[in-house]
Amino acid sequence: MSLANEQTKEATQALIDEVLEAYPEKSRKRRAKHIGIQKAEAKDCDVKSNVKSIPGVMTIRGCAYAGSKGVVWGPIKDMIHISHGPVGCGYYSWSGRRNYYIGVTGVDSWGTMHFTSDFQEKDIVFGGDKKLAKVIDEINDLFPLVNGISIQSECPIGLIGDDIEAVARNKSAEIGKPIIPVRCEGFRGVSQSLGHHIANDTIRDWVFEKSEPRAELETTPYDVTIIGDYNIGGDAWSSRILLEEIGLRVIAQWSGDGTLAELENTPKAKVNLIHCYRSMNYIARHMEEKFNIPWMEYNFFGPSQIAESLRKIAALFDDKIQANAEAVIAKYQPLVDGIIAKYKPRLNGKKVMLYVGGLRPRHVVDAYHDLGMEVTGTGYEFAHNDDYQRTTHYTKEGTLIYDDVTAYEFEKFVEKLDPDLVASGIKEKYVFQKMGKPFRQMHSWDYSGPYHGYDGFAIFARDMDMAINNPVWNLTKAPWA
Repeated sequence: MSLANEQTKEATQALIDEVLEAYPEKSRKRRAKHIGIQKAEAKDCDVKSNVKSIPGVMTIRGCAYAGSKGVVWGPIKDMIHISHGPVGCGYYSWSGRRNYYIGVTGVDSWGTMHFTSDFQEKDIVFGGDKKLAKVIDEINDLFPLVNGISIQSECPIGLIGDDIEAVARNKSAEIGKPIIPVRCEGFRGVSQSLGHHIANDTIRDWVFEKSEPRAELETTPYDVTIIGDYNIGGDAWSSRILLEEIGLRVIAQWSGDGTLAELENTPKAKVNLIHCYRSMNYIARHMEEKFNIPWMEYNFFGPSQIAESLRKIAALFDDKIQANAEAVIAKYQPLVDGIIAKYKPRLNGKKVMLYVGGLRPRHVVDAYHDLGMEVTGTGYEFAHNDDYQRTTHYTKEGTLIYDDVTAYEFEKFVEKLDPDLVASGIKEKYVFQKMGKPFRQMHSWDYSGPYHGYDGFAIFARDMDMAINNPVWNLTKAPWA
């Protein structure tokens, strides 16, 4: 270890100690376990994760309902997803993540429409099963082309003990369409991560166990699925283009621009390709055990990871696919060279701090590296230990790692480390912009995208340059600065 690295680590540890000093002793000890420094040759990031946030701090996490409705089930376009409970949760989650889809909204696709049972006080007192049944009848009458319905439970449903499973079974038999009850009440678990898990389990129990793959789907040796890509800004489409260019056939997308039939057909795949490991590894492991379908995590952010992932995917197939992968990588190299020639001189040496959910705190790191940028801090909202194990080969020694970072901690880390760019979520965006910091919203790409694939890398590079080198930052000053 070099003297410079040792000094940097000492300075970073001193910063951590300084920031934590603001907490009472008990809270300080608890939070200290969630913040660390990347060590050389470490197998994980040495931070604690997936535990309850400390009461009283401003956490950026979501809830189980958000994980199920907002991530896993919500983007399935040919189903209607009922936010079962008071109107607030459903309204807040309505059309919030830019899950692009192809279809006619209100006719054969419902992704940007909002359906709620609109619980009132009398429903809490007397129960909401009859109201739920009525909502399902109205949906079936108004939207006859809907292929299925999911019931996304909000907190009151679990508290009053409504039997949504019985309603689902009875109404499904009555209308002849799948109705999936999801026990994703927001109070369950410590973050949206349990909502992902619950949603995965309902696909296992209410889709795989109650239906068969569509008979009309004829299989080929090259059938794959894209799982855990929610098509933010068209990401899944960009990924699909590359997979089809190397000769594979994508038979299902989970769940951006996805359909119920694609879920049902997934057990016919030869390989499941997992983009967001955290939200979909549960169902991938189930299919590996039950249907003997192998799976692998891939990364299509930035040319270095795209090439590596294409080669790893191709290695699961024959020489033809492997040759196609090399040809596709070579085809796009001039585009990559042009992007890097244009943007790397403008971005080289710029420092970034990340704080996002899912896969992005690790997957986007090499996309920044491809542009000559340095990631000085990264962390997850709702990671588990295995996410941090998968992070170590992306991050460099001395990188500040923070799990479930509080608003106070993140602001202080940014203030002291002074990155050129903060890349995080919508809740953090305006705080850092008011501090005079360039910011990119990395949950839904700040209304841009796609960022996946080679074409997506061009958009990614443009957006980072546009944020960092915007002259507005030289014209503004935070009031407290």
